[in-house]
Amino acid sequence: MTIMMDHEEELLLSTVKSFMEENFYPHEEMVDRTGEVPEELGRQIEARAKEVGLYACNLPEEVGGGGLSLSAQRLIEREYGKTSHALHSWAARPTEILLACEGDQRDEYLLPCVRGEKRELFALTEPEAGSDAMGMRSNAVRDGDDWILNGSKHFISGPCMPDFAIVFAATGEDETPRGKRKRVTAFLVDVGLPGFDCREGTKSVSYRGYKTYQLSFDNVRLGPGKILGEEGRGFEVANQWLGMGRIWVGASCCGKAERILEMATEWAANRKQFGKPIGQFQATGFRLANGAMNLRAADLMVSDAVARHERGQMADQDAAMVKVFCSEMLCQLADDAVQIHGGMGLMEELPIQRLWRDSRLERIWDGTSEIQRHIITRSMLRPLGA
Repeated sequence: MTIMMDHEEELLLSTVKSFMEENFYPHEEMVDRTGEVPEELGRQIEARAKEVGLYACNLPEEVGGGGLSLSAQRLIEREYGKTSHALHSWAARPTEILLACEGDQRDEYLLPCVRGEKRELFALTEPEAGSDAMGMRSNAVRDGDDWILNGSKHFISGPCMPDFAIVFAATGEDETPRGKRKRVTAFLVDVGLPGFDCREGTKSVSYRGYKTYQLSFDNVRLGPGKILGEEGRGFEVANQWLGMGRIWVGASCCGKAERILEMATEWAANRKQFGKPIGQFQATGFRLANGAMNLRAADLMVSDAVARHERGQMADQDAAMVKVFCSEMLCQLADDAVQIHGGMGLMEELPIQRLWRDSRLERIWDGTSEIQRHIITRSMLRPLGA
């Protein structure tokens, strides 16, 4: 472990490690091979997470969550990063966006998710609007007090069929100093509503068993109580979660990188060529050294971003820097680990190839590396009028 912890954090980490040893690691190979987490296993993980206090640990105590600090959540996300989303997503951390629920929405959506009675999907990405979220075609128009929703979403991920989706749709346009801009609203849309089709989508080679869903909306009627937050302020609701979401991607990348580095180091110490361990050759040893340095830097970036957020000082570019640096650090380390293992790095008998495949997705979801660099560049140029 390359990060410093206090006593309480050490106790929490011990709990998480024991939980993973019991519920995640024994099933990794099976899930990757079959591309499925059996429903019974998923519910078992869910139940066990509730028993040890890890279910909904990210939400405040006043709504029934674990009320963990951001520093504590960082430890959990980092440790969970060592295994597959297909498994640890069952030990749910409902999206903090649900804290925007008001009135009856709290009893219908927020509290059931905290108790594990309902599951949600965060539905933003579309076939024609991936990184370009403002290019979304999904739209909702008023019909009296109701809204009529049309459009589609894809690459919407989750462990199992959800009970509802948080759907982002255009509800008009606003004039801004930079021209017209879509007014985006977040809606709570129940699975099973007439016109709402939710089905499993394409399968990824990363995190096999972690499902993607495709959603389509054909004149889906939504009452006025289905808006999450305020009309036209959907991105303000989303951004309360997206920034920290990118930090948690960075933390999970650090965890996975640590596991990969440990495997590569052990292999380099025990695999012999030309009469000595291959780690003693600079070509191999320097890969390990670079991995260790970059992992330390990545962990420090995550810690810094968490501290900034706790002080209310984290900006979009801070989260972007963490996301792009940590994900690219992980991918380089994973590639080096495969190279250190040689041909065995690509064989199914060892987990390196699985971790290598899983690592690749981190540079894409929650905003690609290119989008993160755009956010960083924008933050540097706009103050100068460019």
